[in-house]
Amino acid sequence: MTPDTEDLPRPPLDTAALTAAVVRPGGTWRSVEVLPAVGSTNTELAVRARGGAPHGTVLATEHQTAGKGRLGRGFTTPDRAALTFSVLLRPRAHPDALGWLTLLMGVAAVRAICTETGVAAALKWPNDVIVPAGSRPGTEAADGKLAGILSEADFSDTHAPAVVVGMGLNVSQTRAELPVDTAASLRGEGAAAPDRTALLTAVLAGFGELYTAWSEAGGDAGACGLADAYRDLCTTVGRRVRVHLPGGSVLEGTAAAVDTQARLVVRGPVGERVLTVGDVVHVRPGE
Repeated sequence: MTPDTEDLPRPPLDTAALTAAVVRPGGTWRSVEVLPAVGSTNTELAVRARGGAPHGTVLATEHQTAGKGRLGRGFTTPDRAALTFSVLLRPRAHPDALGWLTLLMGVAAVRAICTETGVAAALKWPNDVIVPAGSRPGTEAADGKLAGILSEADFSDTHAPAVVVGMGLNVSQTRAELPVDTAASLRGEGAAAPDRTALLTAVLAGFGELYTAWSEAGGDAGACGLADAYRDLCTTVGRRVRVHLPGGSVLEGTAAAVDTQARLVVRGPVGERVLTVGDVVHVRPGE
């Protein structure tokens, strides 16, 4: 431990409390397991999915040593300092609708963060939970990234395709423990002693409610209200953006909308372009 963390309480996740709070007959979640350490909860849960793990499996870890981000980016988290977990879903919605699961997790996360800690979190398309620059004194030029979300789908079992949705949320890291200057933690944003068990409980409860409505609507994010909820929390829509694309090219324009398939619609000088998560390297604020 560093001097900054010697007196900082970092209690373990309470598996029994989590299970009692979110696992119930007819609910979304079937089980909750917390591992002392693992390379990546997404990778581990994907392996379990191929072995037949059921819909509603939740896997968390106290210490993630080889976390996975978009485009193969890796990260690690200090022991008990972050909330790192993945959930296994076997949705019946059309594959075109599955992009909404990343955004659904984002909505659940922001609502939980705001309720449990008071930190003014928001969303950045496609997969970041942020503290917007304008709400961070002294950091007006940049958002602070609190969390990243990664979804991975496996259609090898056509009868029960699996989607693993994972999130790594910075909770009690000090500035020195964060990997880059643009990263932020709940502690650094004013939440003195964030309770990871309460946070995960709130995220899972909120996700379950949103997922049930989305499933009952056949994956129609507009019909179940998910699309409106996401747009209300997303700082990307309506802003000028510079989209960095694979190969080094840059697309500039206005982020006009998020469409029915959770894709970003960018309106530029020569018309509109629709972008999937896989189409972009970075989405930055425009001028």
